[in-house]
Amino acid sequence: MAKKKEISIEEKLRALYDLQIIDSRIDEIRNVRGELPLEVEDLDNEIQGLNKKNEDLQADLNDFDASIKEFKNVIEQANDLIKKYAEKLKNVRNNREYNSIVKEEEYQQLEIQLAEKKIKGIKAQIEQKKETIGLLEERITEKQKHLDAKKEELDAIMKETEKEEQLLMDQSAKFEKKIEDRLITAYKRIRSNVKNGLAIVPIERGASGGSYFTIPPQVQMEIASRQKIITDEYSGRILVDAELAEEERAKINKMIGAL
Repeated sequence: MAKKKEISIEEKLRALYDLQIIDSRIDEIRNVRGELPLEVEDLDNEIQGLNKKNEDLQADLNDFDASIKEFKNVIEQANDLIKKYAEKLKNVRNNREYNSIVKEEEYQQLEIQLAEKKIKGIKAQIEQKKETIGLLEERITEKQKHLDAKKEELDAIMKETEKEEQLLMDQSAKFEKKIEDRLITAYKRIRSNVKNGLAIVPIERGASGGSYFTIPPQVQMEIASRQKIITDEYSGRILVDAELAEEERAKINKMIGAL
């Protein structure tokens, strides 16, 4: 990897602040989206889960239909046997044979009654399942409408900001290459530890940007001299003077406007 060109402290401060401005703009773009991407993902996952549940319920209905068909076959076979037994009764030769046929006939009647009872129970379950499926499908439709609206909202935001975000990310990567790895690591660490992602802030009214803690005049002079990198003892953020900050903001805003 090519060694990064050695630059002065002031150039490092300017490059770092430039990087901060660009990364803050990227943060703003992503904040506009807010929780939308996660909401879309969560809704999509929820709908997939509901559809899977619906598929399982539909499979249950198919199983119920198959069971009813089996029990109807049992009834049909039993009726066929009863007809045969009725014919046999016409030709019985003794009481023993008669009683045997009658018992077989009674057994088949019981088989029919049991099968009909089973079918009745299955049909009740089918009605319950269908009611559940109906409610589930209504819920899926509502969730899908909600998802479609969220996707449309996200797509509109993405269409408006995606190009700018990508261009800014490319610029951010370019500025990183100008700065030594040690400072980039420190910059990213500070950004991750502060709520607003501001790792580098200017002096404003004698205090570091966004802070109420006054910086001693001697330290302010050192910051303005741009001879060394100075951090805020309270927040750990890197400090730059207001003039440098204003110059770099104007430069980067002009660059962003030209993207």
